[in-house]
Amino acid sequence: MLTRTREDNRTGPRYFIWTIGCQMNKAESERIAGYLDSAGCRATGWFSDADLVILNTCVVRQSAENKALGTLGLLKGLKDEHPGLRIVVTGCLVDSDSKDLSRRFPQVDFAFRPGDFRELVEWGHDEAGLVGGELRLPETCSPCAYIPIMQGCDNFCSYCIVPYRRGREVSRPLEDILCEAEQLVEHGAVEVTLLGQNVDSYGHDLPEGPDLAELLTQLEGIDGIARIRFLTNHPKDINPKLIETVASASKVCEHLQLPVQAGDDDILRAMRRGYTVERYRELVRTIRRHIPHVSLSTDIIVGFPGETETQFEHTCSLLEEIEFDVVHVAAYSPRPDTAAARELEDDVPSHVKKQRLNRVESVQADIASRINSQLQGKIVEVLVEGKKKGRWFGRTRSDKLVFFADAGDWLGRLVEVQIDNASPWSLKGQVSTNS
Repeated sequence: MLTRTREDNRTGPRYFIWTIGCQMNKAESERIAGYLDSAGCRATGWFSDADLVILNTCVVRQSAENKALGTLGLLKGLKDEHPGLRIVVTGCLVDSDSKDLSRRFPQVDFAFRPGDFRELVEWGHDEAGLVGGELRLPETCSPCAYIPIMQGCDNFCSYCIVPYRRGREVSRPLEDILCEAEQLVEHGAVEVTLLGQNVDSYGHDLPEGPDLAELLTQLEGIDGIARIRFLTNHPKDINPKLIETVASASKVCEHLQLPVQAGDDDILRAMRRGYTVERYRELVRTIRRHIPHVSLSTDIIVGFPGETETQFEHTCSLLEEIEFDVVHVAAYSPRPDTAAARELEDDVPSHVKKQRLNRVESVQADIASRINSQLQGKIVEVLVEGKKKGRWFGRTRSDKLVFFADAGDWLGRLVEVQIDNASPWSLKGQVSTNS
């Protein structure tokens, strides 16, 4: 995804931030923008208009890494034409040896590890002359704002590069998170999403030992917050206390992202996921028993090393059994430093991976069509996030994307929409007379 930062009236150096990858990257790009704004920089709409370009990269999948490398190539040509252009790289393309990245890509002026903003501030002051800048939130924000509550991951799933690039788990103090949430509300946020590579582990490393359930309860008390979400969850770490908190808290949305990755025990063991298919089933049953109208999304990797056709069919069967609202599917690609890349042969042919990916998408399209069709004619509450092609868009508490056309100004407001049309990917409707 490309992030084009909004233009403003500042007179300092122009910047553009390019972002790809997870919500954590998006949140970190917002914080980078806040720093640059505070230093007097002004946002611009594209690479060629900028004096400073920041690439916030992702290498969780080979396709994301290829896009980042391709963009670096584009910027090399741009810098040849405009030698004064400064290029900064962050995100998971940057490992512990950031100088190595600068050696590989001489067009890069500076690289810093994801989330290490103080390195950026020091560079901005010493090398780019950005005097007076400080780490802070942007002056205005979207109605739906992200709050990183922890960095890193301790799970070391065999396919995942995140622990090697973002490090081990480090939680932010609860008071800092609550303070940031209050500031975001002052800047226009109505919904906050708590972010972590393994958000369920929040607080285990803090002396006072708050957990995610306690954080959710504290956020409930902040005036101005209408909705609270959190991701990404790990099935082995979700506990009864958290489930009960989601069920009882009025502001916490009835939506959980619950990555299963595969529906076969042997593949899960090779992935080092720490649970079995049956344990995952029991977790889903428990969640649905406590939160009857919960919507569930999941992640699937197809073509993991050694995956047979039978094992893949086990995954399809699990999808049909559980009936997720949303499935994010990706073909396995070896990631450097991971156990799977070191120890397992990438032996599933690319055309087979593609076939399996298409099959999962087809299975899920049928499931999502059945689920979403049940909302046709119903009235749903939508938090309006923006406008596309003349239509307002936003999401329900259950994370359904809804479009509607109306002459009113609905940005950042909760509106009741009657659903006229349902597809596997979104809903369309009109403002209810009750609004």
